[in-house]
Amino acid sequence: MKGIQMAGLKPSHFLWQVDGRIARVRLDRPERKNPLTFESYAELRDTFRDLVYADDVDAIVFLPNGGNLCSGGDVHEIIGPLVDMDMKQLLAFTRMTGDLVKAMLNCGKPIITAVDGVAVGAGAIITMASDIRIATPEAKTAFLFTRVGLAGCDMGACAILPRIIGQGRAAELLYTGRTMSAAEGERWGFYNRLVAADALEADALEMAARIVSGPTFAHGITKTQLNHEWSMGLDQAIEAEAQAQAICMQTRDFERAYRAFVAKEKPVFRGD
Repeated sequence: MKGIQMAGLKPSHFLWQVDGRIARVRLDRPERKNPLTFESYAELRDTFRDLVYADDVDAIVFLPNGGNLCSGGDVHEIIGPLVDMDMKQLLAFTRMTGDLVKAMLNCGKPIITAVDGVAVGAGAIITMASDIRIATPEAKTAFLFTRVGLAGCDMGACAILPRIIGQGRAAELLYTGRTMSAAEGERWGFYNRLVAADALEADALEMAARIVSGPTFAHGITKTQLNHEWSMGLDQAIEAEAQAQAICMQTRDFERAYRAFVAKEKPVFRGD
């Protein structure tokens, strides 16, 4: 079945560029530190849902814009209207925001997020839901839901964050809403590494290029297993990986790697 092409996507609420099978995403309200609106939430969700079927994208990189990643939900365009909604409307909204995280987890492509400035609220969640996280020393990350009178259990935070940084550290951040410094984030394993602001984008794109040069079909299997095995017992997980690896052994990339090894050459993967 032929997939879809994402290079021609022209979103209304964020910047989008596809080059070398890498999609770059930037929220586009730099004057407000890139807050999300109802519309941008929905458009991001739909885009990541479509990426499952994309033939021309093998990795996604979230990048800052104007020195910040995302300041969360727009106070005037989201928080204000939510106060006047009934329970049915509120649940529709919270399910939609959760659906963005589900779409990121299930898009089948590795996601790298590069953080400079603030990544708070939904910005912290987008960062958390990514596969690889890189930041500058100036990055500030906060799951600040409790500071607006809400629970810390938003968009999967209570499920995902403890798996990254540990239960106690996650509990502290989710109860207090305090800012996690970049140094803490790196030390706790939230950030893979810290790099200077002027090297951040190049570093993230270099990592994406390295991933895209690999066996991309197999990378999709890896992402699936990383997510699915959270809820598996060890025996289940080992069996699931046996089946997943057997599937990958039927790919041409597996054969290419073998023939390149025999010929003492570097394999060139094509994702099939």
